[in-house]
Amino acid sequence: MKTALIAIGGNALIKENEFGTVYEQFANTREAMKKMISILRRGYKFVLTHGNGPQVGNVLIRVEASEDKAYSIPMGVAVAQTQGEMGYMIMQLLKNSFMKAEIDKDVCCVLTQTVVDKNDPQLDNPTKPIGPFYHDNEQIEYLKKRGMKLVEDARRGWRRVVPSPIPIDIIETNIIKKLLDENIIVVAGGGGGMPVYYDENGNIEGIDGVVDKDLASAVIARKIGAEILIIMTGVEFVYLDYNTPNQKKITQLSLVKARKYLEEGRFQEGSMKPKIQAAIQFLEQGGEHVIITDIDNIVDAVDGYTGTHIFKLAI
Repeated sequence: MKTALIAIGGNALIKENEFGTVYEQFANTREAMKKMISILRRGYKFVLTHGNGPQVGNVLIRVEASEDKAYSIPMGVAVAQTQGEMGYMIMQLLKNSFMKAEIDKDVCCVLTQTVVDKNDPQLDNPTKPIGPFYHDNEQIEYLKKRGMKLVEDARRGWRRVVPSPIPIDIIETNIIKKLLDENIIVVAGGGGGMPVYYDENGNIEGIDGVVDKDLASAVIARKIGAEILIIMTGVEFVYLDYNTPNQKKITQLSLVKARKYLEEGRFQEGSMKPKIQAAIQFLEQGGEHVIITDIDNIVDAVDGYTGTHIFKLAI
């Protein structure tokens, strides 16, 4: 039985033009989890990871709106909150899907801490987009004056950016592996995990920032010995020069070509670029196959009919 790591983007659980209410997220996640039954029936055991960009952004909006009424929380704690919130949702709805399909299988959510370098230069250079998209120029200027750093995100609007250190290791690796060995579906690495580091005394300490979900997923996939990494995003295929007149769909890609296109800057920063970086890292460190597609097409992509497939060697 092969092991897969399936990384679901936070935006995959909030459809375009939705406000992103809890009820909308539950409805979207319910449909997404039904597809996991088909993956299971194809002979895979798997770990699910998920993004939390929209969700953690909303947590920070609530924190800022209640400055004089409730205690403030750092970014890592906001990630922990969304891990619990979204892990509960995914775990419950996946278990419900299994029960309806008469599949006797347990699901467990593991709150995950991701080890980073406390001196990572990324901590002084916010680049990771989180939260909602902003389009109104007056609102954008107001947020900038409040000290929020905003950048245009893949031509889809303006988003807040925060520090995002590179993931090195996962504290809970052994727990995740033991659960997998017991044939339990694991939800882990939510939002890339809470970024932490080891201090001079060997204690684990939190750090202010967020970890890219796809890069953290590649680390988890390597640690658990997964053969396949499946990255869910908002589009069915990877495109070169996305949203430009030169946009080109990719169905298959070798590791060499992936590196070449990445070096040429052919993938959008904060959008497809970290997914390609994660794919390269996973394949370089022993992985066999990466699939990038959207949640609606995941089953057909696993069967080889759609999506972008990346291999070590050209096919």
